[in-house]
Amino acid sequence: MNLDEVRRIADAVLFEGYVLYPYRASAQKNRSRWQFGVLMPPAYAAADPSENAAAQAECVFEHSGQPSVEVAIRFLQVQRRTAIGVAVDPAAPATWDEAVVNEVPVVVDGARLLANGSSYEEFVVPAGEEREVRAGARVVRRRERLVGAVTVRATPLDGPWRAARLTVRVTNHTCIGPGPQTREQALPSALVAAHMIVTVSDGAFFSMTEPPEWAAPEVAACVNTGCWPVLADPAGGRRVMLASPIILPDYPELAPESPGELYDGTEIDEILTLRTLALSDEEKRQARATDPRAAALIDRVEAMDGTALTRLHGTFRPRRETAADVPWWDPAADASVSPGTDSVLVAGQRIARGSTVTLRPGVRRADAQDMFLTGRAAIIEAVLYDVEDRPYLAVSLADAPDADLRSAHGRFLYFTPDEVEPCGTAS
Repeated sequence: MNLDEVRRIADAVLFEGYVLYPYRASAQKNRSRWQFGVLMPPAYAAADPSENAAAQAECVFEHSGQPSVEVAIRFLQVQRRTAIGVAVDPAAPATWDEAVVNEVPVVVDGARLLANGSSYEEFVVPAGEEREVRAGARVVRRRERLVGAVTVRATPLDGPWRAARLTVRVTNHTCIGPGPQTREQALPSALVAAHMIVTVSDGAFFSMTEPPEWAAPEVAACVNTGCWPVLADPAGGRRVMLASPIILPDYPELAPESPGELYDGTEIDEILTLRTLALSDEEKRQARATDPRAAALIDRVEAMDGTALTRLHGTFRPRRETAADVPWWDPAADASVSPGTDSVLVAGQRIARGSTVTLRPGVRRADAQDMFLTGRAAIIEAVLYDVEDRPYLAVSLADAPDADLRSAHGRFLYFTPDEVEPCGTAS
């Protein structure tokens, strides 16, 4: 299966918060980095209870006999850049943390997956160092050796269905030197933004938020630590899970209008792009000197033409439809519900569409705007029921000058039957 599209989504998670607007090292919010999915070396995690050395993803899947699982463990390795001597660019920070993407593949075949016990594999990411000399200054990029382990276990579940709970656990086993360590000192030995792409063959995962009724108790019993698995099969199937440190919905997508990574997903692309274009030439120079990825971002934003900027302004995209989608109410399938003719009994009087009522918003349920409507006359436009068969009244204000326009567009106010008093009969 081609997982390139899943990796593109995972990369957005991988580099979320890597460097934030205005993309220069001197900005306060770029002095405390690496916040998502950080698996610290165990010695540091033991000393700081706010940090973790392991992440665990659990989910439930069904199969037809001999399923196999492929897991891609992905994370950033901190690469510490240090300038020695006269700085190549005075705007460049003397020390800055870049990052290298790592991916560790683990395959567990069907014979091992459902056998007793679990599959355990260790991995090592070697240390590295690169040096370069520019304009008489030396720039050193250094990476620490990382050691980790992946445990994959499938636990068969009781019942008439062939189903199992899959547990994938990633642990940082990197040893750090003795003595007090600050978070900044320990980060080069951490697995940063750790997440997992899990693929099952001869099987299918269940959604963690919308499982079938029979699987709901087993899904609820799953224990997820430091990540949350969501369905991510590019074809809309159920063979791929993405376990991310940032909670995503099932089938996450990247907007095709987005021209590239902005590393600041809490912002809107259009606003962030315009704000980046508004940076002064000196601010842009500092951003380019801070990090190669920031430099590429500034160059990309400056190269955008009017058409590309217009695409960021907004779009309409229909909701993903699947074969399992069923409307919450279908008039053709549920003739017992008719908002235009249904009625409810209020204070001994039956009210329906066309009835006139006086609004008495409930103190505990109403917001401030509803309270301003106390005593106003309203006309019932429809009687509705929620999924638990509780009635609600859609009303329009009788004395509002735009009542006809609001009714034409279905812009009603909604109250429960105990929040109105009858003062007329249905027409």
